[in-house]
Amino acid sequence: MRFMRHLGNVLWHRASLRVDQACSPIAINARNYSTNIAAPSDADIDSARKYCVNQLKHGDYEAYLIRHFLPPPAQDAYDALRTLNLELSRMPEAVSNPTLGRMRMQFWRDAISNTFDGRPPREPISVLLHRSITKLKERAGPGSVGSLKFWLLRFLSTREQHLDNRPFANLNALEEYAENTYATLMYLTLASIPIQSVHMDHLSSHIGKACGIVAILRSIPVLTMPPRPVENPSGSLVGSSRPPALLLPLDVMAKVGLKEEDVFRQGPHAEGLQDAVYQVATRANDHLITVREMLKNLQSGQGPGHNYEHQHEAEHVHTSPAQDTQDIAVEIRRGFGVLLEAITAHSYLKSLEGSNFDPWRVKRSWRLPWSLWKAAKRRSAALAREPGMTLDWGL
Repeated sequence: MRFMRHLGNVLWHRASLRVDQACSPIAINARNYSTNIAAPSDADIDSARKYCVNQLKHGDYEAYLIRHFLPPPAQDAYDALRTLNLELSRMPEAVSNPTLGRMRMQFWRDAISNTFDGRPPREPISVLLHRSITKLKERAGPGSVGSLKFWLLRFLSTREQHLDNRPFANLNALEEYAENTYATLMYLTLASIPIQSVHMDHLSSHIGKACGIVAILRSIPVLTMPPRPVENPSGSLVGSSRPPALLLPLDVMAKVGLKEEDVFRQGPHAEGLQDAVYQVATRANDHLITVREMLKNLQSGQGPGHNYEHQHEAEHVHTSPAQDTQDIAVEIRRGFGVLLEAITAHSYLKSLEGSNFDPWRVKRSWRLPWSLWKAAKRRSAALAREPGMTLDWGL
């Protein structure tokens, strides 16, 4: 209950709405961009950790909650990765033209390469990521970090492709984006534990796609409104040149007769908007339904029920697939905290449905901390009864 009181207190903080494109940039002092030859000190690491956790606390509330349920060895990696995601999602607001955006993306690409080479820049995300890489090598050997760099560079590349807030051609393109961003963040977290499980990657793929779609739905009230001024590193407010944007898939919009200009002028009253949001939200919910069915199948000793489409792609390195129900249970138990992302997506979709698929009316659910805590308690209770399978989250 002490933990629940702590989570309850968090609700009093005025955290910004978590959206795929958020409202203001993370201020990183330009003098910290230089590459550090010496390894970060304990004080540097502690300062970087505090910075990243604070950014999540006020900019990505769900990630701030979930980090408490991850194994301690993976928390630093998760904090760094989710703070980087927050930084990149804010980038369209922070830069005044595409050239500056590409320059900033190149900084992050160089920073990641230097970090994996043992020369992290003096900025919090790189320092904390370097710490997690170092510790992972100590736990699992030098070869354990190869996939991390691959996933991170793919994540950056996808983010860079969407800096201009281009709409998605269709739902499949939106799912591909979600796979290469939010599912990839989950692969990265699993690799940092480390877990090399085809079942966990498969579950993460579906959950990540749901989370990526939810992020696009969250962005609607923000991106369709005129951008507000942002604070530059000197502390002054500057206007943003970002035009309003609507990222819903074009095929869905055409099907329901929704026009971008109507949303920009009329907001939630635009004809066809709720129908389009409903169709996109349904796809996200379909992925969560698939996750529930997979968990039930695995619990009963069957296979997941369908093939994992990304199983044979580069860097999806798996140990021999677990066949025994108890072995599968161990994999899922170790990665339980990572899979809790499903609860955050489910919470938003449930609130969206209660708001008649009007994204402007969706409020942060006070039940989310309780839902996460309850899932953890249910897992603990199931372990006490039977040390094997613990798959019922109450989704």
